Amino acid sequence: MIGKNKKMKKTVGERVFDILVHGILLLCFLIILFPLMYVVAGSLASAKELAENKFLIIPKEPTLDVYKYILSTKTFPRSIAVTTLVTIVGTFVNLIMTCLTAYPLARRNLLGRKWLMLGVTFTLVFSGGLIPTYLVVNSMGLIDKYAALIIPGAISSFNLVLVKNFFQEIPESLIEAAKIDGSSEINTLTKIVLPLSKPALATFTMFYAVGHWNQFLQPLLYLNDSKKWTVQILLRQIVMLSSTSGEDDGMMPGFILPMMSLKLAVVVVSTLPIIMAYPFMQKYFDKGVMVGSVKG
Repeated sequence: MIGKNKKMKKTVGERVFDILVHGILLLCFLIILFPLMYVVAGSLASAKELAENKFLIIPKEPTLDVYKYILSTKTFPRSIAVTTLVTIVGTFVNLIMTCLTAYPLARRNLLGRKWLMLGVTFTLVFSGGLIPTYLVVNSMGLIDKYAALIIPGAISSFNLVLVKNFFQEIPESLIEAAKIDGSSEINTLTKIVLPLSKPALATFTMFYAVGHWNQFLQPLLYLNDSKKWTVQILLRQIVMLSSTSGEDDGMMPGFILPMMSLKLAVVVVSTLPIIMAYPFMQKYFDKGVMVGSVKG
């Protein structure tokens, strides 16, 4: 009872430290929040209102004209479908290849393990470069194919190292017990290792998905057919070519497209799907990233 009634009192120094920490966190939150609010508010504001206000948080007369313009383009639904397909298939390939590579590297009795890890870590610092990569993709006949957005980046060396470290923390006794029971390596991976690695897999699923969704340079280099453009390339094209509304844009006659609002709306459209998916994965992030990064 004495322990419950007697609360630990903080010293003046501890209170000052707590206030300082909370103040810094609040400042960081505001630094992140206000630009996001400006982007959303600017995409809903008129060109006149944006010109009159250097920093806009709440538009007085919000309008969805810019979003109507973006959504009215004939290629927008197709580009969204293409990006979604590439993101889903690419993320699935990334996870399969990463897990199949990380699992044997996590086994300490693997022959030549140190040399294989040296090769993986070497690619973290050095890469072939843009032109050699393009020549390889071209020689494989992947130009103007969606596979060019998936196969060259099938494995991320950085993510591979983290997943390997996560697999190493699974008790070796579980794997040995499965082996005694006659379990194959693939069965051990799918039935024991992967179920115990859900936080890591969820985290790297998000990492890979964000990477595929935000791909810009690869589609720009490898996709020549405008019908195969991803949403990032399409939105760039909209910003570059749309100084005024066209005849088929579905906008009112004489409507002048505000370019700044268009650019801000493009940011919202391109990031909204990932922002909406993040809360569903957030609970896995701390454990999934930190546990795999503790040991080498």
